Amino acid sequence: MEEQIISMKSDFFKALAHPTRVRILERLAKSEEEVCVCEFIEEFGIEQSNLSQHLSILRKQHLIESTKVGLKVLYRIKYPEVLIILEKVQEILAQQFREGEALMKHLAER
Repeated sequence: MEEQIISMKSDFFKALAHPTRVRILERLAKSEEEVCVCEFIEEFGIEQSNLSQHLSILRKQHLIESTKVGLKVLYRIKYPEVLIILEKVQEILAQQFREGEALMKHLAER
């Protein structure tokens, strides 16, 4: 059972492990409404087939969900808590940058 949970956690992070998927989640976070596939294609400048693959991975992990309205497919974040994870990653990266900057300053002063 423990191995299955570890595997599920790993799969969750794999779903976040591509810049386009992070961009999709961050774009959805900025919107107060659902976002149409056509908006992603226009904003990101990627092919629909490529976008569909990324959306499929996020759907498989239940991070996003969709609604079909006529010919349009609209997406939204299913679990807003995933945004907290992305925010924490940004905080960690900022801290790493500050530490690297401090090290560079120290080295320059030698």
